[in-house]
Amino acid sequence: MEDSPQDDPAAMTKSELIARLADKHPHLYRRDGERVVTTIFDEITAALVRGDRVELRGFGAFSVKKRDARIGRNPRTGAEVSVPDKAQPFFKAGKQMRDRLNGKADGKLPRNL
Repeated sequence: MEDSPQDDPAAMTKSELIARLADKHPHLYRRDGERVVTTIFDEITAALVRGDRVELRGFGAFSVKKRDARIGRNPRTGAEVSVPDKAQPFFKAGKQMRDRLNGKADGKLPRNL
């Protein structure tokens, strides 16, 4: 049986992120928190579409990796299949994020999110 994102305590959906921000900052309207999260995600997406790199200090960097066209195989039949070139989003966690995830004391990300 596959794990769904709801079963993984580390996974968080956009609506869960908005709800968590609303809980942590009750002085802000929920719709304003939703607008902020949506705007940030939209800007990151637009930058990646343009081929730009987005770096959030202490968190990580988003970029696009180009994958060349290749000949693959259909796993069911073994037949050769032409796979076109494509762009793939890529995330690399920053040092502070990695340190915090690995339990090192010097990861200095804010703990209130």
